Amino acid sequence: LTYFLSCCILVPFYFKIEIRGQKNIPKTDAIILAPTHRSRWDPLIIAYAAGLFVTKRKLRYMVSEEQTRGFQGWFIRRLGGFPVDRDRPGISSIRHSVQLLKNQEMLVLFPEGRIYPENNTIYPIQSGVSRIALQAISSKKELNLKIIPISILYDRPAPPPWRCGVRVNIGSPLELKDYLGYSTKEAAKILTDNIELSMTQLHKKH
Repeated sequence: LTYFLSCCILVPFYFKIEIRGQKNIPKTDAIILAPTHRSRWDPLIIAYAAGLFVTKRKLRYMVSEEQTRGFQGWFIRRLGGFPVDRDRPGISSIRHSVQLLKNQEMLVLFPEGRIYPENNTIYPIQSGVSRIALQAISSKKELNLKIIPISILYDRPAPPPWRCGVRVNIGSPLELKDYLGYSTKEAAKILTDNIELSMTQLHKKH
């Protein structure tokens, strides 16, 4: 019911959305969706662009504690969101994320780490996404894990007004198996740089 309310009524009613690249999202395997973060609406936009009605798969979200509050927070919790303290992410949240990936689920992680309302650039990518991904694949070698970079661009993001235009660019998968030959530290650095490069290239295509 929550997916129906958010993806069939709330999001298309409130926004004018254009989506490119949905074919890049695998229908199987462990997946990390890695979107830019410009608004508290982002988890609902991702559910609309890549969730149950598109991929036949439910999403799980690691979001900041404040994003689980209020109107959007009600939807985010019921769409699969779980909170994390972004200043001091707990071991339990990281372990939970790793286990979701080992269970072949689709996990949404925001690589920029927080909401940046300015649209004109990609902000520094934190290493958390890379470290969670590498931890998952190191503990389950046969895991076919992919990271899908996504750029979300609002016409006016802070906060987006009624009938605001939103463009979503979904990029090609980054294969985690390509990073197995490096040390953990080196792999995390290279993967983080590649996520940032992919997101920047997607952002320029809007």
